[in-house]
Amino acid sequence: MIEKTMKVVILAGGFGTRLSEHTDSIPKPMVEIGGKPILWHIMKIYSYYGYNDFVICLGYKGNIIKEYFLNKLKYDSDVTINFNNNKIQIHNNINEPWKVSLIDTGNDVLTGGRIKRIQQYIDGPFLLTYGDGVADINIPELIKHHYNHNKIVTVTAVQPSGRFGGLEIENDTLVKSFAEKKRTDSPWVNGGFFVCNPEIFSYIDNDQTIFESDTLEKLTLKNQLTSYKHYGFWECMDTLKEKNNLNNLWNKNQSTWKIW
Repeated sequence: MIEKTMKVVILAGGFGTRLSEHTDSIPKPMVEIGGKPILWHIMKIYSYYGYNDFVICLGYKGNIIKEYFLNKLKYDSDVTINFNNNKIQIHNNINEPWKVSLIDTGNDVLTGGRIKRIQQYIDGPFLLTYGDGVADINIPELIKHHYNHNKIVTVTAVQPSGRFGGLEIENDTLVKSFAEKKRTDSPWVNGGFFVCNPEIFSYIDNDQTIFESDTLEKLTLKNQLTSYKHYGFWECMDTLKEKNNLNNLWNKNQSTWKIW
């Protein structure tokens, strides 16, 4: 099917300032969950459904991501190094069926600008996501929704788990009830995992275009943005607490985004 030829664009160039415990030395997509970069987890989700052609938008410390992929085969496999002839033999290598284009989209370029900068690598509708979020999302169903609604962009809508307790207050100060928010009590928010038609590029002006507040806002005014509601697991690794939570889920074999 033509959908299997879709490229997957991953935004991996931000500074990740709210996770500075790690991102002072590495880009956020390289922060590890279960011993693997979260970027690897995201790519495995798409690859499970047969989408293996990736375009990764690099920026802050992008060379670290380049080095990871350039050396991935050696890191993931057993090797024999013959110092007499300077040859390296790879044993029982674990190959991914991936084609990965690593594109430098600049350090100070905003999300819309990064997407605009990879336009030359796109030849049709494409998948798009951020380099810091995982979900047990059904990619074929997302694409089917996109085609059924015939809009320029489809955004996955998610309900993040409640982070704060809800209070019922009487007479300004007296707490009458306290309850942790349930996921279903939360508003729908942008969960990434987009499907985009090539017309999206005409809605991006320059490097300083913010995809979310500029481009998507323009699309809503023209009724060209549709949402795909995802009711399953979703988590964005934006803070150290969220990073630790994802690692705990992985270590307890409760990583429901691991669909592969």
